[in-house]
Amino acid sequence: MSSRDFRFGTVGSPISTPKKPGGSVGGVFRIAELDLNCLELGWVRSVRVSEQTCKAIKDAALENDIAISVHAPYYINLNAKEDEWPKSRQRLMDSAHYGNLAGATDIVFHPGSYFDLPREDVLPKAIERLHKCIDELRTNGNEITLRPETMGKSAMMGSLEDTLEMSVVISGVEPCLDFAHLHARSGDGSMNTYEEWCRVLELYAERLGENSLSNLHIHLSGIEYGEKGEKEHLEFDKADIDLKSILKALKTFNCAGRILCESPILEDDALVIKKTWDDLIDG
Repeated sequence: MSSRDFRFGTVGSPISTPKKPGGSVGGVFRIAELDLNCLELGWVRSVRVSEQTCKAIKDAALENDIAISVHAPYYINLNAKEDEWPKSRQRLMDSAHYGNLAGATDIVFHPGSYFDLPREDVLPKAIERLHKCIDELRTNGNEITLRPETMGKSAMMGSLEDTLEMSVVISGVEPCLDFAHLHARSGDGSMNTYEEWCRVLELYAERLGENSLSNLHIHLSGIEYGEKGEKEHLEFDKADIDLKSILKALKTFNCAGRILCESPILEDDALVIKKTWDDLIDG
């Protein structure tokens, strides 16, 4: 793959999606109109979608060459208490089932909280649970990829190492690299230089293989943060994140995949990312 091979889009339907046809189908059509080419369905509260709607999403995406992924509900926690885990698990499995019907190839989810427990105590349980989810999906013929997202608060499971370890151990699991979250996680504004982003990509390739860099799934936006990490996503022009350094590192490592914008001005900043990338490649 060449370093041009990124798709660009939004997490959730573009803000400018018209009311008719509206919804996710309308979001697919609007993404195409904007000359973007991927969309992450924002099923972040719950999975309430019919098989008929899933078929309509898939058909629209195929017609317009839009790559589809799903952001699963926020209320998933691989470290949930035993009596709470079944509901948490069901949210992830429903996302994978209906996402597959809608033509999605990837399910992004928040892995959960450490609950003030040591990382080394939490991660084995999280991996065991996630492994069983993958096993069930494969038994049912569902080849979708589950992507634990790097998270913006140090109290949350979802460091770069967490997501890489899950991915090394379980086939069918790969990280969702949220660069804004990685920037905010330490709370001190570090992880914002070209050299630091290069180290992230070096580690990614070391753990998952060089070929993994050709199938990255990236979330990107500005972000506000404090001592405890992430506060909220911001537009690029209101944030200190160095977009050009991130894209330069991706170019250096000949990366490819999808870059999905989570800015409050979704499609506007998605187009900023795309233009900045194009200018970097052409420059």
